[in-house]
Amino acid sequence: MSLDVLVVDDDFMVASIHRRFVERVPGFRVVGEAHTGADALASVDRLRPDLVLLDVHLPDVSGIEVLRRLRAAGHDVGVLVVTAAREADTVRAAVAGGAAHYLVKPFAPEDLAVRLEAFLRTRQALDGLDDDVDQTELQADIDAVFARPPQGTGPRAPLPKGLSPETADAVLAALAGGAELSATECADAVGVSRVSARRYLEHFATSGRAAVRLRYGTAGRPERRYRLS
Repeated sequence: MSLDVLVVDDDFMVASIHRRFVERVPGFRVVGEAHTGADALASVDRLRPDLVLLDVHLPDVSGIEVLRRLRAAGHDVGVLVVTAAREADTVRAAVAGGAAHYLVKPFAPEDLAVRLEAFLRTRQALDGLDDDVDQTELQADIDAVFARPPQGTGPRAPLPKGLSPETADAVLAALAGGAELSATECADAVGVSRVSARRYLEHFATSGRAAVRLRYGTAGRPERRYRLS
């Protein structure tokens, strides 16, 4: 199986770099580039790609608006949001719009590759669905389609009870780009309580996704600060 990809980014150089990243991954080929929202919508109509690498910051409309218009027009094309936007509202909007993945710039080629490979596995699972098999086998195939893909370059650690995948992704997005945050700063960025932010941050620290540094002040307990490992 070979999947066609449309790369959408307002920066021509960045689009070219992303094209090269994609073409390194077996099973994918880039069929076009677009640099505005209008061009992206027209290119999806014309090229009918399987997947769109979609930037959020476009010169005419946002990538989130492009995603909404694609869905409103009935396009079920896969969308991988690739952006420097780290706002929790943007992450939530991408999830609500049916984006397959959300990858924060800057990233390594391997980070993109693992998401492309996960998307390919999902497509293969969808193509392999057969409603003539018994219920147990069909359910196993459906579970393969809906399984959450891995984050980063390793498998996603199971979330403890009470933690949601959407908020977990928003916390990771807040930490992306090398940011070091306290629980209070993370809570402000994501829009959750400090206690909730601390639970997610401690989970990521325990699972190895985040590192913790103690910052000592002049008085009181040291502040715990978190960054992606």
